[in-house]
Amino acid sequence: MSPEQKIQELTDQLNHYNYRYYQDSVSEISDFEFDQLLKELKALEDQYPDFRLGDSPTQRVGGAITKSFNAVYHRYPMLSLDNTYNEQELRNFDERVRKGLDGEPYEYICELKFDGISLSFTYENGVLVRGVTRGDGTRGDEITNNVKTIRSLPLRVKAEDQPPIFEVRGEGFMPITSFQKLNEEMETLGENQYANPRNAASGSFKLQDSGETARRALDCYVYTFLTDTEFFKSHEESLLGLKSWGFNVSPGWKKVSNIDEVIAYIHEWEDKRMTLPLATDGIVIKVNSFEQQRELGFTAKSPRWAISFKYKAENKPAILRSVNYQVGRTGAVTPVANLCDLTERALPYNKVKGVHLSGTRVKRATLHNANELERLGIQLGDTVFVEKSGEIIPKITGVDVSQRELYPTTPIIFPTHCPECNSELQRNEGEVAFFCPNDSHCPPQLKGRIEHFIHRKAMNIESLGEGKIELLFDLNMVRTPADLYDLTYENLLGLEKTIVNEETGKTKIISFREKTVENILKGIDLSKTVPFKNVLFALGIRFVGATVAEKLAAYFKSIQALRTATYEQLTAVPEIGGRIALSIESYFSIPENQDLVERLEKAGLQMESDEKPVELESDMLEGKTFVISGVFENFERDDLKMKIEVNGGRVLSGVSGKLNYLLAGANMGPAKLEKARKLGVTILSEEEFLAMIENK
Repeated sequence: MSPEQKIQELTDQLNHYNYRYYQDSVSEISDFEFDQLLKELKALEDQYPDFRLGDSPTQRVGGAITKSFNAVYHRYPMLSLDNTYNEQELRNFDERVRKGLDGEPYEYICELKFDGISLSFTYENGVLVRGVTRGDGTRGDEITNNVKTIRSLPLRVKAEDQPPIFEVRGEGFMPITSFQKLNEEMETLGENQYANPRNAASGSFKLQDSGETARRALDCYVYTFLTDTEFFKSHEESLLGLKSWGFNVSPGWKKVSNIDEVIAYIHEWEDKRMTLPLATDGIVIKVNSFEQQRELGFTAKSPRWAISFKYKAENKPAILRSVNYQVGRTGAVTPVANLCDLTERALPYNKVKGVHLSGTRVKRATLHNANELERLGIQLGDTVFVEKSGEIIPKITGVDVSQRELYPTTPIIFPTHCPECNSELQRNEGEVAFFCPNDSHCPPQLKGRIEHFIHRKAMNIESLGEGKIELLFDLNMVRTPADLYDLTYENLLGLEKTIVNEETGKTKIISFREKTVENILKGIDLSKTVPFKNVLFALGIRFVGATVAEKLAAYFKSIQALRTATYEQLTAVPEIGGRIALSIESYFSIPENQDLVERLEKAGLQMESDEKPVELESDMLEGKTFVISGVFENFERDDLKMKIEVNGGRVLSGVSGKLNYLLAGANMGPAKLEKARKLGVTILSEEEFLAMIENK
């Protein structure tokens, strides 16, 4: 048998085993035997690369490195669905469908709504050629190498009757078991853990290394088929067709005859969905007939023939065991609730697993501030109610005071002194948070400022992370951001620290080997080329976020001009109010901060803006303010902002009564639009804006 024939045979054989495993849940061979065949195929393909087939299963293990993802326009827009949380709105939707179809009979397809990332797959002559994220609905990022790692997704469709070009859409997701395994690894490595499987899936599909994507065992359920000519007559027919072609179609879908059956389906899955191996957050309801879908049509942002029903966040009782107080980089003190399940009341806290909520175990929930503690009226030992806000962040919503008759409770007393450095806490007038004023010596504040400094939106030192910063901080090698620029290869190589989690007993080892040290020093050196606006944001001045830093850098041009600016000069900058001005003045009045800036400047960081002044085309927009929202046909957002500024206008970040124009593109957020209407702000379309500029 020739190498070409052997490659063909192994490819067909392995794809058959994949199909049987993922579509029929049948393992015809052991994992070991499968891996041996895969290794044999990979070795042949490496030796004879011209014979590798487009649907080779070796592509599923990844390995390609993508420096950046190309933006791709969708052949068919990926519109969002209208959402509802109550049955009456579903009946209202059904009434609109009935009227839109003039009373003719119709059916619905009900599908589970999975909590992942929307993806689009394009096939040409049966071969997968492109995978794209939803993006803004008009265009997304091409992540073809990464979607090929989804083992349940066919790389080649071998159906005899198929269009030459077609598109399949689905929801990429991370199974809960994969999510838990990934977070355990992240914890061991000292990296930040993902908040939920949706965030983990989104981040994993956008990794530059497809080999790492493959390792994370992502999956996908498909639910839409699209082509230029009519191929299937109904959504039901398309789902059955996709299933027969080898696609992973969710087995939970159901065809129903009326809205009452839709609601019965919703009730059926409300609890049953919690037994699934992936996160869900609702039900999607679609008119079955494609001809009727075309008849009903679309609004500007969503189809009239479909709607999404969202389940309310799962709410469960838990025991409040204790409250910890965390100090952030700005000194704000945040109370955090430590929780356990009702059945774990008598267990030591290091033995509890927490409350099972929306697919994950919850042991902590933020209590925000002292005002929130007072509002909730909770006490230690209370039975509280917990839910995940938006299925993401655990939140305490109330307390069952009747349980206090059975179980003793203790009032919570907010600390008067910092739990880290024992400084007396303060609270500014008009603010809800207590904060530690010892910003030059309080350990969490010092570490927090360094972690903020290396953030990708600041100095973008990717080779450092929270765990490595903690090691350097604990060894007293880095106490301020300026200390990073004094690090050398010799004093980093061989550093190691074992960190023990007090609750779980698990350990993580952070060690600085040769490659690690090289990457750290390279990242630090590259940070010296980061623009002045990023450096200004990286300093961590209170109330100076990325947007404010950009405006200050553009206005003052240098750190020297900014640090000597008066209150009046600062408030003269568009959108810089008194609170920000006072914070900047205070920051530069502190000797430690003055020393930090001087050391950073000496280290070679960019302390001046090299951006050229904007050359005005006209002054016709002089004194006019704009907020930009949505997607535009003729402009990128930054280009549109520049167009406004070169004609004398200013672009603001939020809608207020002082705003002149809201420039509204496709798929803009409804909240901004509604607020603008209430405040009487003029709403411009892209065409109206262009006419305004052209008629100057």
